[in-house]
Amino acid sequence: MKKLPHVTKHIFITGGVVSSLGKGITAASLGLLLARRGYRVRMQKLDPYLNVDAGTMSPFQHGEVYVTADGSETDLDLGHYERIAGVACTRDSNFTTGRIYSAVIARERQGGYLGKTVQVVPHITDEIKAAINSLDGDDVDIAITEIGGTVGDIESLPFLEAIREYRQAIGRQNGLFIHLTLVPFIKAAGEMKTKPSQQSVGILRTIGIIPDILVCRCEQHLTREHREKMALFCNVELNLVIEEIDVTHSIYEVPLDLARQSMDVYILEMLNLHVRPLAMQDWEAMLATQLNPESGTVEIAVVGKYMSLKDAYKSIYEALTHAGIAHHVGIHIRRVESEDIEKQGCEPLLKSVQGILVPGGFGDRGIEGKIAAVQYARTRGVPFLGICLGMQCAVIEFARNVCGLDRANSTEFEPQTPHPVVDQMEDQKRQTAKGGTMRLGLFPCALGKATKARAAYGAAEVAERHRHRYEFNNRYREKMEARGMVFAGINPASRLVEVVELADHPWFVACQFHPEFQSSPLHPHSLFRDFIKAAMIHRK
Repeated sequence: MKKLPHVTKHIFITGGVVSSLGKGITAASLGLLLARRGYRVRMQKLDPYLNVDAGTMSPFQHGEVYVTADGSETDLDLGHYERIAGVACTRDSNFTTGRIYSAVIARERQGGYLGKTVQVVPHITDEIKAAINSLDGDDVDIAITEIGGTVGDIESLPFLEAIREYRQAIGRQNGLFIHLTLVPFIKAAGEMKTKPSQQSVGILRTIGIIPDILVCRCEQHLTREHREKMALFCNVELNLVIEEIDVTHSIYEVPLDLARQSMDVYILEMLNLHVRPLAMQDWEAMLATQLNPESGTVEIAVVGKYMSLKDAYKSIYEALTHAGIAHHVGIHIRRVESEDIEKQGCEPLLKSVQGILVPGGFGDRGIEGKIAAVQYARTRGVPFLGICLGMQCAVIEFARNVCGLDRANSTEFEPQTPHPVVDQMEDQKRQTAKGGTMRLGLFPCALGKATKARAAYGAAEVAERHRHRYEFNNRYREKMEARGMVFAGINPASRLVEVVELADHPWFVACQFHPEFQSSPLHPHSLFRDFIKAAMIHRK
């Protein structure tokens, strides 16, 4: 019997009414459910902004920049895909308008469209369809593509046209549309309103897209009347109006809420795929642990530069949560602006916390506040975890206050410092462009014997994701080792210092890489896990 050719099924997720509805979490939750039913899933985010990637965007505007193993600087939703769905992301998992247009213009300059007038349709939309098609393969059963932005945005139109054309080409049995919309509760009127969602679907219909499933983000439960109205006016079957009510405690509740409404079952049936058993016992156990911690709570101060936007440190907060789950302890995060430490000092802002974490960042604003937080952790014996810039601040503080190197600094902040204990990497000194030129992606790290890092990992060598231009200056290594700094992790090829520790401190570890990018609720990262364990000991 002749074997039928493999066909990758496609799911397209759009959003309406307002932004920040949680398309990324919805997409990731769906990816988890389908993967747990035994299907091989890949995920992708198409972003309408003109930046080629997220690398040069401010955390205040965009939130954190998520880094994939292959070194792509991407939208933070890819973090949800990897953490929740467990789907590994690559360069093909995030395309922007800038990247799409760059490819088309480069092809035009090379003569790829000789004799043709290059237009949005078909050339830009064809490039978008090629991006979507990059997920196809014999090892992929279902591809989920999230369209960034909101229906009705001018910049989203080419992407919507592209997914309309793509679904038309592959057929209804191989592709479907999911629209995430808002059903607001008007407090003054005391009722929920479906009209914004109706209008959002109306915009989609003018483009030629009719949603197969409607996911309704809401504060209160939908009544049958609401569902019937949405089904009638949005041309969606009643059972395909899915409620996505605000979760009370954890985003990890979302997959189970969608499963209770059989959303994944309906999708598989619409795509003519077998509905296999759903195995979520470990996820349910993890969630129960998070919601009912048996060991109380620990308070962790995160001392950063972008505290006004919660998404700026999204992966950090999630990794702390994962570590808390591992120890059955609740995590209370005290968000501390490093500039406030410069004005008020450490004592009023850091007093009584059980752990201090200094994350990454760029630029000299708030640096002295971060360095002061490191000194507070070092001298008070408070468990400390430094990440990227946090490690560099730890090195600077130790050089100044333990080694007596006056005005020790990073050349990023003080180019003429007499003691550049942190300096620009040699290959970075030749770089003039900003986008995509840092040390990015997965690199190996050899861990020293009898170090806290090696004890945490339980391995002699690990691989972690990086995003930086500056490094520890090895000229100062001998001097700092003599005063008690332990260089616990080294890149085998470049000799770049990856991890530093303090020998005479309960738990003081700082790393140049970003361990938060490889943490998930079922597999907490080793360094975060041991950091929280140390915080629990310090609490006593």
